[in-house]
Amino acid sequence: MRRATEPRRPGRRLLLAGLLLAAASAAQAGCDRPVYLTIDTGHMGVAPLIVDTLQRHDVKATFFLANERTQAVAGHPEGSTLDDAWAPWWKALAAQGHDFGSHTWDHLSWKADEPGGFVFKGTAGPKAGQVQHLSTTQYCAQLAQPARRFMQMTGQPMRAIFRAPGGKTSPALIAAARSCGWQHVPWTPAGFLGDELSSERYPNAVLLQRALKHVRAGDILLMHLGIWSRQDPWAPAVLEPLIVGLKAKGLCFATLREHPDYAAAGKAPVQP
Repeated sequence: MRRATEPRRPGRRLLLAGLLLAAASAAQAGCDRPVYLTIDTGHMGVAPLIVDTLQRHDVKATFFLANERTQAVAGHPEGSTLDDAWAPWWKALAAQGHDFGSHTWDHLSWKADEPGGFVFKGTAGPKAGQVQHLSTTQYCAQLAQPARRFMQMTGQPMRAIFRAPGGKTSPALIAAARSCGWQHVPWTPAGFLGDELSSERYPNAVLLQRALKHVRAGDILLMHLGIWSRQDPWAPAVLEPLIVGLKAKGLCFATLREHPDYAAAGKAPVQP
């Protein structure tokens, strides 16, 4: 703890002020060097703080939705990310102009292909933690269920984009999703922001500096609305200096509606 007689150190405050000034100058000059911030659902404990940060810096993101287990946060008891308690929050986000895709209803992580379908292990739903065998039709239903729920919550359609949990896919899985109208969105290597890594081995300061050094125009960035296993939460502590720092480098933020590979995605199919 700082003693009352010690002078305050202005260094960090001056650095942030300098970055903010540089970011403002870049914004005034216009920006044709976008990065695409994508946010997967998580425990939601820091979700309101993340969105406050996005609003302060006028950043629009693309959210991928699964019905995951949540922590209790002000106004929201423990439950799931797409339950009735969170519905007004998602509706407000949709009204703010963010983009949305599916993350599978039960957060199903692909394990293997098999004759007639696929092997998964989910972290949500009644079969969480169990190995599951799904046909293409059943997997398409998993993709469609968040879209139906999103329409119920917001009155707006989800777009036909999805992210496989953990980014784990196979050519057969991608083809199966495509057959029922869905386009997969991975992240770029430099866009892996590391918020799901151990905070002991990868402290926030290291992850921030790595991202500021390596992220380039065109990168798709990945973060989450809270990670259960990380002891020192990445968000929102790293998010604000990351946004400020990337803007200071002349980068801007766009949703996947503006990405050349995903702009043409239509409305999500709500039936498998």
